[in-house]
Amino acid sequence: MKKFTLATMTAAAALMSGQAAMADAHLDEITVGYFLEWPMPMLAAKADGSYDEALGVPVKWVSFETGTAMSAAMASGDVQMSVSQGVPPFVVAVSAGQNLQIIDVAVSYSENDNCVVRSDLQITKDNAGDLAGKKVAVPLGTAAHYGFLRQMDYFGVDISTLDIVDMDPPTGSAALAQGDVDFACGYGGGLSRMKESGNVLLTGAEKEELGILVFDVTSAPAEFIAENPEMAAKFVKVTADANAEWAANQSEEMLEVIAKESGQELETARSDLSGFTFPTIEQQVSEAWLGGNAATFMKGVADVFVEAGSIPAALDSYEDTVNTGPLTDASSM
Repeated sequence: MKKFTLATMTAAAALMSGQAAMADAHLDEITVGYFLEWPMPMLAAKADGSYDEALGVPVKWVSFETGTAMSAAMASGDVQMSVSQGVPPFVVAVSAGQNLQIIDVAVSYSENDNCVVRSDLQITKDNAGDLAGKKVAVPLGTAAHYGFLRQMDYFGVDISTLDIVDMDPPTGSAALAQGDVDFACGYGGGLSRMKESGNVLLTGAEKEELGILVFDVTSAPAEFIAENPEMAAKFVKVTADANAEWAANQSEEMLEVIAKESGQELETARSDLSGFTFPTIEQQVSEAWLGGNAATFMKGVADVFVEAGSIPAALDSYEDTVNTGPLTDASSM
């Protein structure tokens, strides 16, 4: 799981006030940012040169540790597109004035961000109102915090009745196991350990139906997309084709390539992939995703960050940070 801190994201965003001039439409090469230890079907397309062939230019791949670093590289012009940038660092960047746009949902992992209630309390979604007055560990100012607020609102739990303790997921999982908190919210390895001590209230699919999304995006500077619309469309088309191949076959051969490209052991990659969902183009352009709900989700994340004092202000709307043009064009390729 990619890690980032709000302090780091905010500091980096302050460096992005000026936008670098993007390359013109006659590129000899394109540089794309991605993450290691993050197994995705598109890595198989990276390995076999599908992107280079479709785009008609060599693709240089540069790995990053954080989505914040991706934003900085796109601001400087060193990178033209970033694959699997987290929504929180994207929101921080555009809220600070960086003119980025989302052109693709890289991966959804709603099952990997959630709240877990201690088993002995025997509280499920059917009696979630009993959470009132309980103590909860939440990593404040994160997407997990936003998801927690949305879930409590859905279940009608007044958060003013809760004892909310700011804890990162590893600390929260330990507190849950020791009985120091009644429930805890988090993601990644911390969430996995939380589940050893309790149960989730809502599944990832149920959260998505409520508009509580946890996903990464393919992002690029708006100027680059405007100047290279066909290249952007071809890029997301190759990604969609790789996702479709994985969904249809999930072959060991493809998995081996993905694991190698991500720098992971085979079984680790298999386990991580089992918790990932790769929406189709049709799904992505629907109201549930980039057709509407994603912008609402980003506004909610930004407002949480503003309330936490992590960013000075949110945009009035995040609709202009979503560009479904490349996906629409890709659907007819």
